[in-house]
Formats: sequence, structure tokens, C-alpha cells
Amino acid sequence: IERGKSLIVRQTGSSDTPDEEGRVKVFFELNGQPRLQRIPKAGAAPTGRRHPKMDEANPNHVGAPMPGAVVTVAVHTGQKIAKGTPLVSIEAMKMETALTAERDGVVKAVFVKPGDKVAAKDLLVELQ
Repeated sequence: IERGKSLIVRQTGSSDTPDEEGRVKVFFELNGQPRLQRIPKAGAAPTGRRHPKMDEANPNHVGAPMPGAVVTVAVHTGQKIAKGTPLVSIEAMKMETALTAERDGVVKAVFVKPGDKVAAKDLLVELQ
């Protein structure tokens, strides 16, 4: 902060219950401008399920192209798939995106289930 400048910070509220990441929302004003910050709550452990991240160099990894919610999982572990087979569909901002297999293979593992919230680059399915 430059010499002679002053900041006026006033807390206006906060949420009581932590979200799935163990964070609470803190509402405050900074020089009269409303702000929101999510901070870890002391003693709160994350309750949300964390998904492993995909390895972009691994062609067997199928990851989420964007954050959203998993709508359907069309495959299961051990299933043989062909190129173009639907794997998972994700909904983001009322738009549904279907992810399909880019090659023939076998599903080695499925890391999500319908209703899961995923972030961009979360690992959804691993192929063999």
C-alpha cells in the first residue's frame, strides 16, 4: 500500500456451514465495495469427494473438459468399447456434453458416478 493510502475493511457476514471443501464464505466491504472470499474453516475437514486429475500425456485417461455435474455414466469396469462409444455425460450451465471413446479398448476404471461434481481435468474414465 502506498504511503498515505488507507483501507477500510468491514465484515458484513459469513456462512455458518462449511462447503464440501471445508470452506466458509466471508462477506465484507473493502473501501465500501462489497467482496466475497471463501476461506478454510478452522477444524472443518473437506467432505466432498476429490477426483484424481487426468494425465494429459496418457492417452488412456478421459478427463472432464470443463467443470460440471456428471449426468450419466454409460460404461463399467471391464467393458469392451469401440471408437465413438458414449462414456460419460456432463452438464454445465444447462448444457449437456457427451464424452465418447476416441479409440477401441477396454474400460480399466470408472472414477465418477451420476451426481458427482467435477472440475476441469478431473479423471473420469481410464482405458486399457
